[in-house]
Amino acid sequence: MKFVDQTRITVLAGTGGRGCLSFRREAYVPKGGPDGGDGGKGGDVLLVADESLNTLLDCQYQQLYRARNGTHGKGKDQHGRAAPDLVIRVPVGTLVKDDTTGELLADLDRPGSTLLAVRGGRGGRGNARFATSRNRAPRRFEEGQPGEERSLLLELKLIADIGLVGLPNSGKSTLLSRVSNATPKIADYPFTTKVPGLGVVRGPGGRDFVMADIPGLIEDAHKGAGMGDRFLRHIERTRVLLHLVDPSPLLTPTPLERFHIVMNELASYRKDLVKLPMIAVVTKMDLPENAGPAEDLKNELEHLGLSVHLISAATGTGVKDLLRHAGKLLKKTREQE
Repeated sequence: MKFVDQTRITVLAGTGGRGCLSFRREAYVPKGGPDGGDGGKGGDVLLVADESLNTLLDCQYQQLYRARNGTHGKGKDQHGRAAPDLVIRVPVGTLVKDDTTGELLADLDRPGSTLLAVRGGRGGRGNARFATSRNRAPRRFEEGQPGEERSLLLELKLIADIGLVGLPNSGKSTLLSRVSNATPKIADYPFTTKVPGLGVVRGPGGRDFVMADIPGLIEDAHKGAGMGDRFLRHIERTRVLLHLVDPSPLLTPTPLERFHIVMNELASYRKDLVKLPMIAVVTKMDLPENAGPAEDLKNELEHLGLSVHLISAATGTGVKDLLRHAGKLLKKTREQE
């Protein structure tokens, strides 16, 4: 399925039904009087967060949503039927903005969160409503009011407990596939992962948490290099970051410099991202040439005050200890929240 995290839609509520102009006509009942019913209310348009969705793909394919109109009133004081509401289901974590003004209308960050996007028009009153002691045969009625119309910008920010960050080919997708039910594409060239990936991880003690692989982060991403910082918005909702670093001595710049490249990109996007609880993860420990550089990198990162784990996602070495530590840190973060 294609991943879509931003799109625009137009929502149009239903028009209210027209009121009826009618007079009672019945044998042996002279001067029956007005009996025109009211029109029904037009349908509202609602946006509802649905945890079974993880992309705005449906909203990209269908960009106009129109609720039904209320039905017209009838004689014999029969009121028109109100139109049903139109419900648009979006992923949990969707920001809804007015596309004209940029105003944030709602943050649908919980399953079942609902936004009344536009209201349906009120139904018009029938002539029975205008009868008075002085005017017993009114010929006045109302048209239904039009429904509201609005253009919306939808932006998805994935909600994950743990986010994986690092330069391309640092082992994020391999780790995600090792510890979760996700099946990301894995290859030995940059930008294998082109969209964020989500996986459910069974942590120590049986408690599940959601892990997200954030792709495309390289030097100068905040200036538009590579994929740019388009996907960094998905890190904003994570509670804990795992920062993966490849210690290979064959790559340039050095492993520590690669670590700082990512940290600089996070800070350039939003300064408080670097303040999120973070664990440094030195990867690819199954390669013999990485042993010495990995120890050096571990000492340098610990000197910066970080907790460091040496792992091999390919063989599973060190992964359980990493998950145990991440689970404890996640629990502590949740309690603080």
